[in-house]
Amino acid sequence: MNIKWSIKFGSSFMMAALFASAAPGLNAAENGAATPRTNTKPNDPSVVGAEVALVTHAPHVPPPITRKTPAKVIVTLEVKEVVRRLADGVDYIFWTFGGEVPGGFIRIREGDEVEFHLNNHQENKMPHNIDLHAVTGPGGGATSSFTAPGHSSQFSFKALNPGLYVYHCATAPVGMHVGNGMYGLILVEPKEGLPPVDHEYYVMQGEFYTTGKYGDPGLQGFDMDKAIDERPPYVVFNGAVGSLVGDKALTAKVGDRIRLFVGNGGPNLTSSFHVIGEIFDTVYPEAGAQPTHNVQTTVIPPGGAAIVDFQVQVPGTYILVDHALFRAFNKGALGMLKVDGPPDLLVYSGKEVDAVYLGKAAEAGSEAEKKVTALKAQVAEEIKSNPKIAGLTREIQVQKGKAVYMQTCFVCHQPEGQGVAGQIPPLAKSDFLSTLTKEDYIRGVLLGRTGQIVVNGATYNGIMVPMNYLNDEDIANVLTYVRGNWGNSGDAVTPQEVARIRQESPPPPQNKYE
Repeated sequence: MNIKWSIKFGSSFMMAALFASAAPGLNAAENGAATPRTNTKPNDPSVVGAEVALVTHAPHVPPPITRKTPAKVIVTLEVKEVVRRLADGVDYIFWTFGGEVPGGFIRIREGDEVEFHLNNHQENKMPHNIDLHAVTGPGGGATSSFTAPGHSSQFSFKALNPGLYVYHCATAPVGMHVGNGMYGLILVEPKEGLPPVDHEYYVMQGEFYTTGKYGDPGLQGFDMDKAIDERPPYVVFNGAVGSLVGDKALTAKVGDRIRLFVGNGGPNLTSSFHVIGEIFDTVYPEAGAQPTHNVQTTVIPPGGAAIVDFQVQVPGTYILVDHALFRAFNKGALGMLKVDGPPDLLVYSGKEVDAVYLGKAAEAGSEAEKKVTALKAQVAEEIKSNPKIAGLTREIQVQKGKAVYMQTCFVCHQPEGQGVAGQIPPLAKSDFLSTLTKEDYIRGVLLGRTGQIVVNGATYNGIMVPMNYLNDEDIANVLTYVRGNWGNSGDAVTPQEVARIRQESPPPPQNKYE
């Protein structure tokens, strides 16, 4: 039972003007920092001066860092929940870092001391946080950045390890937040810098689990069942179908050296990143310091990234794909790099690559998969008919319910059900819950709840999103756990009772966040 409530609430150092660049970035107001609080941390004598980081939107990246010493770098990201184009005629409610997918590109230097500010826009409906894989510390910053709408959080970290790292929201349900677009890249540039190139670009793959099929028009919601089953209708680069094609294609000239910072936000699928017609001269896989050379396709796991360098010798249009090719040509994971200049007939005879055709061949599944499915159905039937298993004791239900609670509910309601004062109502010793019937409990999870309530003398006015994607057994178990803990009392809830209420209840109103 993941009840989420939207809440209506809220040394001198040198500021170096830096990173003058043609790349569009967030303006100063968007990236401004709040007044730093008193710093009780010890001073690092190696850190010299302070800067406000330029954070850019894809496909652009901030320019290379030229300073020779670590600095204090102030980074600000604002979380925005926005409606944007996913494909032609298809809109989606994205949850974003900075209003775009992927989130802004952050560039810092090895050894930098980063003061990080996360702002959650006051018109947002959900709490969010951030887990930066470049951070050494609990949760990668997530434990310090859980932020309600209209609030800001601040924490700091030392950039210990150079490399290219993913950041993402880590608020439960984590996969849903990431699946709605909450990811981006942070580059910790090595202190000696990266080899110079002519162009640097930011490309990030992610998949979207829409309620409709690929191409179904209109506003699409998030489909939890498809996400759990890892069946995304869309797999795209930079947050939308066609974000890197036509007049949005990446550009270069013959002889230029190209660097792609490639990330995979996931949340589920591994990318087989490939540029049709090119061989990567150098790849830094998994943000590591040991490069490999002459690579055709590089594998990038969800939550991972790679740096790809290559030189272009022949003019034409080069196609960026996930080489799991149905994702490229049927789900949107396709981009373009257009290279202008004179041909070199010694390298290539001159035919431009601008389209690839693959015949349609979609098998529902192999014979082995069908056999596995049939065996699973047989196992499920055996379990269902076995009275020792079917007749779960209350103690077993409680333990199973605790597992569900710690996976989907505890971030908002806290591990001991104490809630968050003024924001999230408590479940522990709740006089409000004591007035509810068992059916009210079940309907609350299936249909959600809105409006003002008073719990233990405190007023809350928020939204609990429907959790109807949980199956009957999970709902029964987690409600049994809540009704039997923290001073609450109530008998066990059965899956059959949940199924009956689910069947009797009208479908919940369309939740624009799912």
